[in-house]
Amino acid sequence: MAKKKTEEAVEEVVEEVVEEQKDDEKFLRLMADFQNYKRRTEKEKSDIYAFANEKIVGELLNVIDNFERALEHAPEGDNFSDGMKLIFTQLQEVLEKSGVTEIKALGEDFDPNYHNAMMMEDSEEYESGKVCFVLQKGYLLNNKVVRPAMVKVAN
Repeated sequence: MAKKKTEEAVEEVVEEVVEEQKDDEKFLRLMADFQNYKRRTEKEKSDIYAFANEKIVGELLNVIDNFERALEHAPEGDNFSDGMKLIFTQLQEVLEKSGVTEIKALGEDFDPNYHNAMMMEDSEEYESGKVCFVLQKGYLLNNKVVRPAMVKVAN
C-alpha cells in the first residue's frame, strides 16, 4: 500500500513538472511572438517614415522635368534664366536631402529594375544591351524606384 502511495506521489510530481514545462514553453513562445511583433512594427514604422514622401516626390519629378526642358531653351547670360537655374538647383538639393537620387542610365547596362526600354536602335557608340539614349530620367527614393528611366537600348 505504501508503495502504491509513493508511486501516486511520484506520478503527481511528474505531472506537475510536465505542466510547469508546458507553461514555460507557452511563455517562451509568447515572448518570441512578442519580440517578432515588436521587430515587425518597428520595420513598418521605419518604412512609413522612409517612404512617406513618395507621392509628393512623384509629383515633383514632373516639375523637375519641366524645369529641365525650360532651361534647355533658355537664353544664356539672361538674368531671368540664371535665376531659374538657381531655383532649379535649390529644388534638386532639397530633393537630394530627402533621399531622392537620379538613376544612372546613359551608357549603363540595361536593367529592367531601373530602366524602362521604350525602343531599341542600332548604335556605333554603344555596345549591345547598353542604354544609348535617355527619354525621361528615372529616380530613386531611399533606394526604392519611384520612377524608372525611360530609355533607348542599343542593338
